[in-house]
Amino acid sequence: MKNQLFKAIGIVTIINIVARLIGFAKDAVVGMLFSKTEADAIFFAYTIPNLIYLVVGGAITTAFISIYSKLPTKEEKTKFLNIVFSYMTVIFIALTILLMIFVDPILKLSFRQLSSESFEITKNLYLWMTPSTVLLVLSIWLSGVLNVHNRFSLSTFSTLLYNLVFLIFGVALMPILSFYSYGFGALLGAVFMLVVLIYGIKKEKIQFRFQFAYTNEMKRLVNMTVPLILGGAALQFYIFIQRIYAARFPEFDGLTTLLNNASKLTQFPQAVLMTAVTTVIYPLLSKKVAANEMDQIESLYQRGLRVLRLMLLPITVFVYFYAQDIVTIVFEYGKLTADDTILTTPLVQILAISMYALASSAYVTRFFYAMENTFLPVLINVISVFGVTVLATNILIDYEGTNAIAWGTTISAISNYILLVMFGRFILRLKVYGKEIMQIWKTWIFILILGTITYVSSIWLSFASSFINVAIGFVIFVIVGALLMKLLKFPELEIFTRYLRSKRNKQVV
Repeated sequence: MKNQLFKAIGIVTIINIVARLIGFAKDAVVGMLFSKTEADAIFFAYTIPNLIYLVVGGAITTAFISIYSKLPTKEEKTKFLNIVFSYMTVIFIALTILLMIFVDPILKLSFRQLSSESFEITKNLYLWMTPSTVLLVLSIWLSGVLNVHNRFSLSTFSTLLYNLVFLIFGVALMPILSFYSYGFGALLGAVFMLVVLIYGIKKEKIQFRFQFAYTNEMKRLVNMTVPLILGGAALQFYIFIQRIYAARFPEFDGLTTLLNNASKLTQFPQAVLMTAVTTVIYPLLSKKVAANEMDQIESLYQRGLRVLRLMLLPITVFVYFYAQDIVTIVFEYGKLTADDTILTTPLVQILAISMYALASSAYVTRFFYAMENTFLPVLINVISVFGVTVLATNILIDYEGTNAIAWGTTISAISNYILLVMFGRFILRLKVYGKEIMQIWKTWIFILILGTITYVSSIWLSFASSFINVAIGFVIFVIVGALLMKLLKFPELEIFTRYLRSKRNKQVV
């Protein structure tokens, strides 16, 4: 079982990495080929459809998996599947139509700082992208259906395909449609994504039809979904809050794009890891909650947080010390200049500090959701995002300038994690640490030594090429990290090497 779980997480992680890299390429092309005004318009236009896809679609899918996993019979599962499909299809078709009809007031309310020129560009792009809303929401739900049937690879591949089609058609049609090609690419990518998932559903012989009823399961779904939407919206409002404060710095043209770049870069490691872990673990966790296997649930809780610490804290150290070289490699071309790199580098460093907190918060909330306790984590999210973020940014903005926007997000993420862990201990009875006190000290000794060597290497490596600096620095980072894990006798290293040896032996046989 452990090997299968490890294999599933590994496969999903690899596909996720490729998908995220394509997503980076998609944003990179925007920065390279379009003006900062046009680039900002593309990001603004996609914000609302993407918000509904991630927040509303994600909330429904999370609640669906939790309830569906606990239903005892196939007949009950089929009926629940039919009802959810029916309501989602009708509601989101109607919502998509309304979003297109009321385009002007929606954009004026959401992005008040737009000039008349930017508004027209954003509006036209928005009309291209908005029809993808219903397709994206149905896609994320179908991904959840496949995940709960242990078909993780195809659901993850569909996201990769979406980004790939978005990128290919966004670039290929640019000579004809200019920056509007990205609107068409978004729509076509959503179509491809949905078609692939429908193929996967049919292959698994999962069938559903239109059926409307308000059953006890639907009541549970609504009761879970509403607070999940509020919590998800609160987290996504980090983006809105960043853009609101960015508008207070008109002297920095394209600050919204630079903030988006910094966020994407720092979200990459934790998003890949968290998506892989939650995609595989969450359906399993829901089943263990149904079976009331509390010892295994706590073990899963502790092991997951430990893996996140061992993976993300070292990555945070590397990104922090090599931030300028990384930003230069990833973003400094086309319309983005060396001055933009100087402005973006501290944003990346500050946001990098939040990586572990954001990933661990997402992991801990899954345990609340699996136990159908959605109100408390949502309340904590709302307090952190709207209270702590705004307060911290307002306090620091006169001293830190544009960096205060990043500090607000980071301080909020850390406070959110601390509160979730505290309430997880007292409400869910889940301890972060078991009896392995020495493992805690080992982890921090590991981070301290690795961080010191990474800092020294970042100072020592001063080649003209940022790529050479990062490449050599990363090799040193990996070698030192592996040696430290061996010297400190981390069990995870032994598990990983055993897994690689078993794979090699199978290939030899």
